[in-house]
Amino acid sequence: MIDDLTHTALAVTKDTVLRILNDIGLLLELKGENPFKSRAYYQAARALEKESGDIADLVATGAISSIKSIGPAIAKKLTELVTTGRLDYYEQLKASIPPGCIEMLKAPGLGPKKIHILCNVLGIATLSELERACRENRLLDLPGFGQKTQEKILAGIEQVKSYRDRYLFASVAGRAEELTGFLRVQEGVTAVETAGSLRRLCETVKDIDVVAASAAPEILADAFAAMPSVAQVTAKGATKVSVRLSSGIAADLRIVSPGQFPYALHHFTGSKDHNTALRGRAKRMGFKLNEYGLFEGERLIHCSTEEELFGALGLCFIPPELREAMGEIEAAEGSAIPDLIDMKDVKGLLHVHTDMSDGSDSLERIVSAARAMGLSYIGIADHSISAAYAGGLSEEAVKRQHALIDEIMARHPSPHIFKGIEAEILADGSLDFSDDILETFDFVIAAVHSHFSMSAEAMTNRILTALDNPLTAILAHPTGRLLLARKPYAVDIDRVIDRAVEHSVAIELNANPLRLDLDWRQIRQALGKGALIAINPDSHRAADLKDIRFGLNIARKGWMTPKHCLNCLDVKEIGDVFSRKRNRRRKS
Repeated sequence: MIDDLTHTALAVTKDTVLRILNDIGLLLELKGENPFKSRAYYQAARALEKESGDIADLVATGAISSIKSIGPAIAKKLTELVTTGRLDYYEQLKASIPPGCIEMLKAPGLGPKKIHILCNVLGIATLSELERACRENRLLDLPGFGQKTQEKILAGIEQVKSYRDRYLFASVAGRAEELTGFLRVQEGVTAVETAGSLRRLCETVKDIDVVAASAAPEILADAFAAMPSVAQVTAKGATKVSVRLSSGIAADLRIVSPGQFPYALHHFTGSKDHNTALRGRAKRMGFKLNEYGLFEGERLIHCSTEEELFGALGLCFIPPELREAMGEIEAAEGSAIPDLIDMKDVKGLLHVHTDMSDGSDSLERIVSAARAMGLSYIGIADHSISAAYAGGLSEEAVKRQHALIDEIMARHPSPHIFKGIEAEILADGSLDFSDDILETFDFVIAAVHSHFSMSAEAMTNRILTALDNPLTAILAHPTGRLLLARKPYAVDIDRVIDRAVEHSVAIELNANPLRLDLDWRQIRQALGKGALIAINPDSHRAADLKDIRFGLNIARKGWMTPKHCLNCLDVKEIGDVFSRKRNRRRKS
């Protein structure tokens, strides 16, 4: 989504350039410019995405101008952006469009062409004006609109309002690291940590909370307020500073003495219910617990770390991500907090797309990236034939890909490449390749990508039918949600989990930071039923393989251990799992 660049010089990454090229195309559509003009920027973004070189090197050497679909005008703009950290054309284009029109893009059912009509025909410039126009039925006579479109837009507006002022974990974590890195080197600082929902690894957050211990709190408060990334100081005192960053997100800094740090860090990390429960436990033990310390009467019980604080309350350490008042205190009392899954436990990654469908990188490049990560195996799973929107593979394309995999494996046996497919679950629950073709793959991922508006009963039966197919090894992104963009489709997840367990189908935890689907609460539910979870990056670029870290965050919040995870199996073990699937089909 369209975002602001800071007005100071910065190092521009390739991802930033790609985002800005796509933003420009979108903004031009919003202005109603010639479609060819906006299309040029979209094509430039797609062409640049396929380039493996560093963006700064491409600009410095002039190679940017030789990339197909990047003409002289766009190359000049990219040079300005990369060398100065900003692009005047982009800034002017954003300034020419009412912010409300950009916000409308977040509403399902509204694209730039429709928004252009709304702005120019009805003079609508804000989301609230659009809502009023819908309720007054003023959209019905517009070309390309109608009753159903108006109802869909109204529902989308309600969705946007419910998501307002929330941010994806992945978009905030880097900014939080920059803040804590800045604070750690300031005079008098002895400790700094993020807190709040960000430290609990929640999938979305409202703001950034930071706790710092300092012997010079006023100096630290001044330094924090004066950071280049701060757009506005909203409150400032000796122990708390609240700011809004240039990216739009709010950040709060709490400054405490070094002796208060573990108590404050715990207090500002836990959910409200977790903190209430722990204070209740302390009270029953004759203590008082708050952000300033753990007290027995007036006496402070000295704890130099959070571990010591939990120990003083008769508990083993509770990892921050579990502090949600969902049984973690009871488990800690019996030293039953599990050894949570970590990246070191992951042996390989599945659900990886290449440029043979809608990915942007070649199979060779992806395998090379997997090798660099130290993975034992990689599972390629491009889209299947009915996914025309994503370049789904035909039967002939499948044969070509399998031959290429065999050829690469002959040259480089490690990491092992498993042949997979992301098969479409059609409306009736069947998969879009015949079983004879599906049997040529090592593993089959079944996925819903269409007909999201089905009733809960119809969608559930659709998915259950796909799970009944003996070749289905993994159910992809099982609820279809897109964080802050699309709610889950209606489905009885209990029945889906039960059927997956019955047929030994792994349920995916999609690690794409826009999905993180299965939800961590449902992961605990699935684990309780004996389900196996596959943490998959659903990567479309080699760099996206590292999105596995976001999936691991959610897995840990769901109390997952390595024994619950399909891709913690070694290459032989997971190969045996896939073989049993194919053998089951032959016997059925």
